Amino acid sequence: MNCIVIVGGGLSGLIAANFLARVGVEVTVIEKKSYPFHRVCGEYISNETIPFLNSIDLFPSEFNPPSITKFQLTSVNGKSARLPLDLGGFGISRYTFDNFLYRKASERGVRFLLNTEAEQIVFDGNQFRIKVGDQFLYGDVVMGSFGKRSRMDVAMKRTFIQKRSPYAGVKYHVRTDQPADQISLHNFKDGYCGISQIEDQKFTLCYLTHRDNLKKYGSIKAMEEVVLQKNPFLKSLFADSEFLYDRPEAINEISFATKQPVDNHVLMAGDAAGMITPLCGNGMALAIHSAKILSELILQFVRKEISREQMESSYQKKWNAMFARRLWAGRQIQQLFGAEWTSNLAVNLMHSVKPVAGFLIRQTHGSPF
Repeated sequence: MNCIVIVGGGLSGLIAANFLARVGVEVTVIEKKSYPFHRVCGEYISNETIPFLNSIDLFPSEFNPPSITKFQLTSVNGKSARLPLDLGGFGISRYTFDNFLYRKASERGVRFLLNTEAEQIVFDGNQFRIKVGDQFLYGDVVMGSFGKRSRMDVAMKRTFIQKRSPYAGVKYHVRTDQPADQISLHNFKDGYCGISQIEDQKFTLCYLTHRDNLKKYGSIKAMEEVVLQKNPFLKSLFADSEFLYDRPEAINEISFATKQPVDNHVLMAGDAAGMITPLCGNGMALAIHSAKILSELILQFVRKEISREQMESSYQKKWNAMFARRLWAGRQIQQLFGAEWTSNLAVNLMHSVKPVAGFLIRQTHGSPF
């Protein structure tokens, strides 16, 4: 019987584990933490994912995720514009959603190795050997779902990890009075902050900043007071919200560089395959969709309908066809954000040329699948 090993229990890994276990495939997931836990993430999911999530009984309806149908953009100096989101989305925290997917996968027979970190992946002949502590696991297929940046990227000597990235991400959960159906993106110098509602009337406040901001002011709190709060919307948000964490979740060296969806025969999904800029608010949808595409090909391989070479080449082609342009568009659109002049331009564009603004938003979103 074929054994599938998923390294990293991120969103794409959990979706794939559920998909494959549901049809009887033996799956092991290696995750360095224990569920539930927080991740730095915008926690907004495009509605393009709903048909697929419903088809494999993974839509989290029990948590009543809020429906998000409007988009607000503000510039560094506080200009504001709003647009409807044609497709829209829903909000749910990774703390809740990942734990929900973990429980579902466990019920379906997925084996989890929690508080465990893979140290090395070697493809030998037609099988993988995965070093875990002083032991080895063996698998016929290995899927990489280890997120934005991990020790495994270093161990595999992946190209993007050799280059330093200037970006850091910070996330809070808050209670505030923003409209429940709106996702907002607030610009500040060398960064931008998104906020939208999740379950239990909480909101995710998550921002991306250049590391120079942190270096200059010495702490997250000082940087927020001096840099973020120059935007009057952010000033009001920080002053009037109840912050629910003792301290924020943070991650450094976030890279939007091009990655390979297949690397040393390991099949990458989610952020491990390529990360879309957070301003697009669609990373979770990409993770879910890439897991669907990859799981379907793995299933064909397990059933001996395609060879390993066909599985790898098909995934590379399908991933590029579906996501490469969206990631490229995100990198281009990002250049409109994080500075006073360009963020004012983006807000003015939304005000005066709404068809163009809508077109730009659609470039980073897919169709229902």
